[in-house]
Amino acid sequence: MVLPRAVVFGEALTDLVQGHPGEWKGYPGGAPWNVARALSRLGVDTAFAGSVSTDSLGDQIVHHSNLAGLDLRFLQRVDRDPLVAIVPSSRPPKYFFAGDADLFFDPMLLPDTWLSHVELCHFSCISLARQPLADTLVDVAQQAKKAGKRISFDPNWRNLMDRYYREQTFPTMTSLSDMIKLSDEDLRHLYPGQTENQAMDELRALNSQMQILFTRGEYGMALHTSDSYFEQPAIAVNVADTVGAGDASMAGWLAADLLGISDLQERLRFSAACVSISCSYAGAHAPTMADVKKLLGAVSSI
Repeated sequence: MVLPRAVVFGEALTDLVQGHPGEWKGYPGGAPWNVARALSRLGVDTAFAGSVSTDSLGDQIVHHSNLAGLDLRFLQRVDRDPLVAIVPSSRPPKYFFAGDADLFFDPMLLPDTWLSHVELCHFSCISLARQPLADTLVDVAQQAKKAGKRISFDPNWRNLMDRYYREQTFPTMTSLSDMIKLSDEDLRHLYPGQTENQAMDELRALNSQMQILFTRGEYGMALHTSDSYFEQPAIAVNVADTVGAGDASMAGWLAADLLGISDLQERLRFSAACVSISCSYAGAHAPTMADVKKLLGAVSSI
């Protein structure tokens, strides 16, 4: 039985977004699920490990997971209310969550021997702020780390992240991580009033060896390692929206690593290309390897 190289843990949900007053549209999403789809479409054997409802909203997530080539043995179905992010306004952003299907994920139901085969486990977003799922996933991360697996973490700040998250979950996950991604928005919430360098010092105090991918929106991204620093400007495209841009950057960074791109500057360029491709489509678009090669080839020829 072939098992995936990467397993992404967390929530898959339906974004219910109000455009014009009274007009609502639903989109399958969730930061971890977005990362999993993009990793798979970029050519990395990937599974999404989470639980979704047994109704039509869950069916849609399973359908798109299958289209993306995810290993469906890790996706669980539970007879509970679907997790929904209700977004009355995108500008300014207003949102809240309903449903609980995600909370019933059971690691004991994962395929036998998965931990001995996986290379990378990724964790992010509200799955680490909703109990009892949060503590369950922290335990999975600790077991994976003990087994010698690489851990990546994207806090992806949301309004559910309370004092317990700040004081317990975030420091624990950071200490376990080989790679962490933070956006400038994440930094403002996690380290209010601090500069980027001050926040990096705080992170280094928790984990001196991890790679820190820091994204700055239209101003590109930077990589902080234990002994070096790199910058990458954003790659200009016609932007449809920025939904899922952070997830695309995370997936691009992880995929570049798993696909053998050893040069860190080249990994940053790959990640930046994934962001730009995602932003050129409406919604959380998952780029493909063909998309990335085409964009990087066009940029190189200018």
